Amino acid sequence: MGQSSQPEIGTVTTRVPSRLDRLPWSRWHWMIVIGLGTVWILDGLEVTVVGNIASRLSEKGSGLAITDGQVTGIGAALYVAGACAGALVFGWLTDRFGRKKLFMVTLAVYLAATAATALSFTAWWFFLFRFLTGFGIGGEYAAINSAIDELIPSKYRGRVDLIINGSYWLGAVGGALLSVLALNTNIFPKDLGWRLTFALGVVLGLVILLVRRHVPESPRWMFIHGYERQAEDLVSDVEREVEEEKGGRLPEAEGSITIEQHRTISLWTIAKTLTAGYPKRAVLGFSLFVGQAFLYNAITFGFGSILVNFFDVSSGSTGYFFAAIAFGNFLGPLLLGKLFDTVGRRKMISGTYILSGILLFATAWVFDEGRLNATTMTVCWGVVLFFASAGASSAYLTVSEVFPMETRALAIALFYAIGTAAGGISGPLVFSSLTSSGNVGDAVLAFCIGAGLMTAAGLVAVFLAVAAEGRSLEDIATPLSARGGEGGGTHTTPSAPAV
Repeated sequence: MGQSSQPEIGTVTTRVPSRLDRLPWSRWHWMIVIGLGTVWILDGLEVTVVGNIASRLSEKGSGLAITDGQVTGIGAALYVAGACAGALVFGWLTDRFGRKKLFMVTLAVYLAATAATALSFTAWWFFLFRFLTGFGIGGEYAAINSAIDELIPSKYRGRVDLIINGSYWLGAVGGALLSVLALNTNIFPKDLGWRLTFALGVVLGLVILLVRRHVPESPRWMFIHGYERQAEDLVSDVEREVEEEKGGRLPEAEGSITIEQHRTISLWTIAKTLTAGYPKRAVLGFSLFVGQAFLYNAITFGFGSILVNFFDVSSGSTGYFFAAIAFGNFLGPLLLGKLFDTVGRRKMISGTYILSGILLFATAWVFDEGRLNATTMTVCWGVVLFFASAGASSAYLTVSEVFPMETRALAIALFYAIGTAAGGISGPLVFSSLTSSGNVGDAVLAFCIGAGLMTAAGLVAVFLAVAAEGRSLEDIATPLSARGGEGGGTHTTPSAPAV
């Protein structure tokens, strides 16, 4: 639906949230998942390719004068720093201008930067466009998670959000196997294969861009910003489509909400809401992001170097091992995701974080004892990350559903940026410095840091996680625009006549 440039601002009562939440799963929801969720596959492809080609880039004849440590350390940190900056910039713009505009812009930024990375001729060019690639991906996190949670029915929100965020690891599998092919010098020269891996990311991104054109704006964003008629029309169209597919009438939606519309909300109001209105939820979000960011960015960028330095695996074969743990990572959210909607958020978030931390401590001990080889190390990592992946995905779910509608994209961006800056930038730098030494004790220390942060985050979730399963977003956190909505508590939408 089109939107007028100057919406009429007033007070409206709407049933749009309850109408969206009572929809059964349909082809329309699959379109949302495919159009928005597939970008995580690109992110996984990006990060994994760099981790696996690091050793090749540092070899003579690669076309770049760069070291292994610079790729997995400086390059990885700049990618994450770009993601943090992009999340903040695009998160604010997403709340201000809408989900759809920004999830198109962020993908375009990613495509341009990835194409430029493939053309790298010197280290500074590579570093610059790794930063800009991350800038686009960071914006995707805010825009996409906002749109997904606002379009998916509350009954399915947990599992869908986890599986979509977990699809990152399908890209990781593809990136790992692609790196094996690209690094085979019998097929591609040393200075060409790694460039083609980035070029493939551009091709996949263009396909996603075409699919994404059909994904609508969030009706929740629309009715708050003065486009209530367009929101009502959009939801009516979806209801007709679902009724035709299911062959029957939908049940009447129960509950409505009265909104005082606005064009924008100040950053000060948003910041005050996140910190003063929901301090416990802010601590929870920060803890979850720091734990998973350190663990995952360190492992993702450094696993190939561990195999090469400690187990004498050739740089051209690390992709096989990484594909194995990446597949285990995807299975975690896929198989455990439903439990976040049935068993509940608190038990599952805390359980996955704490269990993955304990298993990682155990892996560090066995590694320190010298009882592992490349295969058994990969198996241990796969088991750890099966649980850690579901937990890490739940961090994005948590911060996207426990804060008011008007702050959602910026909340995702803020906690992603702060948590990732603390764990995601320091993780690759610390991990690469410890593992590149070839000293087992240094690597064990790196494992224990990640394990400790994951366990600590799980303990925070035991006390602070929100029981958001099956509940409307407006019930979990009252919109600031709601009549009397000041933030700081939950809100059950009252029954009232809709517009």
